[in-house]
Amino acid sequence: MPEQNGRPVKAYKNLDFLNSGDARIIRIISEYMEPMQRFCQEGIMDTIVFFGSSRAPSEEQLKLVLEDKSISESKREMLLKLHRYRNDAVELARLLTKWSMALDHEKRFVICSGGGPGIMEAANEGAMLAGGKSIGLNISLPMEQVPNAHISNELNFEFHYFFMRKFWFVYPAKALIIFPGGFGTLDEVFEILTLVQTNKLQKYTAVIIYGTDYWKQIINFDKLAEWGVIRESDLDLFRFSDSPEEAFQHVSKYLEKHYIIGNEPSNPLINRNLKCPPIA
Repeated sequence: MPEQNGRPVKAYKNLDFLNSGDARIIRIISEYMEPMQRFCQEGIMDTIVFFGSSRAPSEEQLKLVLEDKSISESKREMLLKLHRYRNDAVELARLLTKWSMALDHEKRFVICSGGGPGIMEAANEGAMLAGGKSIGLNISLPMEQVPNAHISNELNFEFHYFFMRKFWFVYPAKALIIFPGGFGTLDEVFEILTLVQTNKLQKYTAVIIYGTDYWKQIINFDKLAEWGVIRESDLDLFRFSDSPEEAFQHVSKYLEKHYIIGNEPSNPLINRNLKCPPIA
């Protein structure tokens, strides 16, 4: 046991213990309580979450890739499409942030992303271009996941546990916008749809699946209903969108209807926002 000034180190200052398997529950609780404290300190009431690929190239990245003569034409075409989706994410986040900042409470519906590159960076960039704050819920990974430069410093988070990061994506969210992405995005879209389908969210939550061309190739939602493994009505749990303006109109009108214009649902859980403990 390490000592300080001849005295044993207190358990909560013992880094060897805190990083051990025995203290895993303490680390999990920390990834629950520390973000809650910071959200409360910053007055964050609710969020609009962007999911999507970390590999959607920026303008500079696209230029470098296209200069590579070894890249096939089909690959170039896919990268150009991903780049357009990235640009759409910037514009949609900008529109939503500009709209939210005009509300009575400037911390309503703050843009939140996974904090990394690609679509995640695009969401944070769009919020910044509108002059607003945005959240980055990063995850420690051996590759790809480095915090982007557009996250507000006080809202930049780093997680170890995927499930705690997912909790903070979903708990304060009132809208979730899912851009084209890979395994991580697929994991997120199915978890979100499962939570909505089973009414575990207990609140009104808009779910936008952005990019019909991409998603119709990746997931055949209609076939799921045709096979009877989901209900036909489950197809109404989300909607597709293909332009920033269309997605903006749906999300802003949805949030105005359920959370802004004098509509207070009788079930308080449905209109739940982040509840902050009193500051001692």
